[in-house]
Amino acid sequence: MNLDKKFLNNIVNKYRIYNSLFLTLPYEQVENVGVLLPLLAKNCQQGFDEKKDPQQIINEFFDKHAGLKSNHKKIAILFRFIQYIERQVVLFDAVEDAAFEKIHNFNGKGTIPYVFNRASSPQEMEQLVEKLQSFKAKIVLTAHPTQFYPGRVLSIISELEHGIRDNDIEKINELLQQLGRTAFISKEKPTPYDEATRLMWYLENVFYHAVAKVHGRLRRELAKGGIENFSNDIINIGFWPCGDRDGNPFVTADITLKTARQLRHKIFICYFRDAKKLRQRMTFSGVDHMAENIYNKLSATIFNTRGVRYNNKQEIIADLTEIKDYVNAHHNGLFIDVVEDFIVKVTLFGFHFTGLDIRQDSRIHSKVIDEIFSAYHAGKLNDSIQGDIPANYAQLDEKAKIAVLMQLEGSIDADVFTTEIVVETLKSFRVMKKIQEENGIKGCHRYIISNTQTSRNIFEVYALARMCGWERDMSMDIVPLLETIDDLAHGQQILTELYNNNDYAQHLLRRKKRQYVMLGFSDGTKDGGYLKANWGIFKAKESLTQVSREHHIHVVFFDGRGGPPARGGGHTNKFYSSLGDKIDNHEIELTIQGQTISSNFGTLNSSQYNLEQFFCAGLENTVFKSDVINLNNKQRQLMDDLAEIGYQAYNDFKNDPVFIDYLEDVSVLKYYSLTNIGSRPAKRNTNAKLNLSDLRAIPFVGAWTQMKQNVPGFYGLGTALKKYEDAGRLDEIRDFYKNSLFFRTLMDNSMQAICKSYFPLTSYLHDDPKFGQFWQGIYQEFQHSKRLLLAISGQKKLLEQSPNIRASIELREKIILPLITIQQYALMQVKQLEKIQGDKELIAIYEKIIIRAFFGSINASRNAA
Repeated sequence: MNLDKKFLNNIVNKYRIYNSLFLTLPYEQVENVGVLLPLLAKNCQQGFDEKKDPQQIINEFFDKHAGLKSNHKKIAILFRFIQYIERQVVLFDAVEDAAFEKIHNFNGKGTIPYVFNRASSPQEMEQLVEKLQSFKAKIVLTAHPTQFYPGRVLSIISELEHGIRDNDIEKINELLQQLGRTAFISKEKPTPYDEATRLMWYLENVFYHAVAKVHGRLRRELAKGGIENFSNDIINIGFWPCGDRDGNPFVTADITLKTARQLRHKIFICYFRDAKKLRQRMTFSGVDHMAENIYNKLSATIFNTRGVRYNNKQEIIADLTEIKDYVNAHHNGLFIDVVEDFIVKVTLFGFHFTGLDIRQDSRIHSKVIDEIFSAYHAGKLNDSIQGDIPANYAQLDEKAKIAVLMQLEGSIDADVFTTEIVVETLKSFRVMKKIQEENGIKGCHRYIISNTQTSRNIFEVYALARMCGWERDMSMDIVPLLETIDDLAHGQQILTELYNNNDYAQHLLRRKKRQYVMLGFSDGTKDGGYLKANWGIFKAKESLTQVSREHHIHVVFFDGRGGPPARGGGHTNKFYSSLGDKIDNHEIELTIQGQTISSNFGTLNSSQYNLEQFFCAGLENTVFKSDVINLNNKQRQLMDDLAEIGYQAYNDFKNDPVFIDYLEDVSVLKYYSLTNIGSRPAKRNTNAKLNLSDLRAIPFVGAWTQMKQNVPGFYGLGTALKKYEDAGRLDEIRDFYKNSLFFRTLMDNSMQAICKSYFPLTSYLHDDPKFGQFWQGIYQEFQHSKRLLLAISGQKKLLEQSPNIRASIELREKIILPLITIQQYALMQVKQLEKIQGDKELIAIYEKIIIRAFFGSINASRNAA
């Protein structure tokens, strides 16, 4: 393995040392677990090399060890192995996090100092400064169930990282013991509010400080050029937990309001801590009472005690500015950085901390509209709606329906209705107003419409807002979410109809001519496969940019990206750097979820670094014209052709008669809903038979990940590349890979998915009567994809040009090999017992093993779903 010396010394070797310490820790009930686990790991590797299946490997391991003869002892040690491996993953995470600053260059490519150093000419510097006045980046934290560490474990991990950084062996030993005795798994499903509070840990302990640090670095670079008083909030944080009600019946208006109030409370707690620090520094005459005043006001605001309270962020900023001016005038600017840092935080986070987005499915809105209109014609709404609603509304054409929707207004009482989804949908519009009153407009101003198929879906939400008391000058942004391949293709028509509607055009004028559009990578890939989805989104962005520019509207793209390449993840920063100038990037936004939050933003250092990388990726693409490489006609034709070939292959694959059965019978899909890791059901329609359209993207991608097949991250790619190889045209693809950052990033991201695949785990399916041919088809596609990716990239090994990423993946995969073997073993045991109608209690125990194996496997991948 061609490893960077820093990576070898600071990560690989340190992990080996601390892991050897960890393996000596005692465990209750089972002796010698730490001794037996390395033996199992060796058995697994040898067994798979000898083409044995997981059942053979585990049974042979039991046969070798005389103390593991009874079923009770066998099952007990399997559970202990799982617990050990979970904690090995945590240890490796902590080692990587502790070494982050040594492995990454904080002044290198993609950082703020690097961007300023690149601006070598006065013209480029002028363009850079001008762009900085308006350019923004936003990450939106979501509660999708791919992160399993409760708060108590996150705190241990954070301390462990500090202990490793300081080489404090005694502290590390104690923390490893604590980790071994602390429960990772919840016995009950989390509520939406539990999910929200879990993510608030990151807001309070990481993002609050990291965002301010990025702003500080930018201010210092600007100050070198004599630019002071920079006010653009370049980085913002969004929040979905308890706002996203799409498919989650447990998210109510009351929970949304409770979450917003807790976010307000959390930001004041952060301010209160900073006020304490300020009071400790501002001890000199003339200013000490000012710092004390801020501390007392914040205390009264938080704890609802007597005294003067703050009513808005401007009042806090005014008090801090008074201190700043006085210190500059009378105390030589001593500790002025403390004051300025505090001002930046209050400016950024206000009373809201983070913007809470509301999301619901378009089909729900249509249902609510239908019920409102029925109640109106039944005389149940009295005078609460103003406007004409024809009795034959359902029979009207689209244009006429839109005309009806856009002239409605009123103040509907939600309690008139009895259908829960109708009541909650109406209340959600009112709760948005309440949050804005308490936390400020930024606290909740976006309403996202999942499954947007026509412009009427947007007009329905506009009408619902107006009928729930919002005025025409509503401080709300209505955001269509385009997810399927067809919806992406119709996006230009949808925006054209929006922009050409006079009432909506006036609404956009009041919203600073800004239209947000969300694009769903996850469902797009589930629907159309890896190549088609990514290319479809790229082309959709171009067409949406074109129509928006024609109407003088700033379109802001909000990318619904998950962790793995199958859900738009991978080299995110390279992706944003690769977009040409035919795609608007006034602002760039994306969702961050699950263990991607902890892996990329889990510590102050990693968060600061990755926020800068994300921000600068979009910034450089605009300022430095040499970076803008638009795809030429030939490259577009190649991409069209590859995407279409890949789509046909993927479409044939998902339409195979055994496709759904394979997911249900062979994968761990049906166990996702039993893991108690997320509040949301695994599929939208929980009563119906499984179908792909109702299946959530996370369990869909996650099921393939657990099997180590990672199908959504490469399927169709191998077929497309092979067609060019067979036609003697692979050199065209090599040239495309060499000269297009967009295509190269797409291919490199797929390499990650392939590197995390391990087909020996499921090779026992090769000759299965029902699924053998299907498995062979997947494996063949995997082989074609892997071989031809190497051919077009000129590499001998996948990710050869990113040796540290490759090494990290290999080490993580090695750690969890016994874990995924145990999970497959348990699956095979369940199938075998069910076939002979065996002991139900024993089946239930093996199913627990399957479920318990989820956590370590997904956390190890750092971007599994």
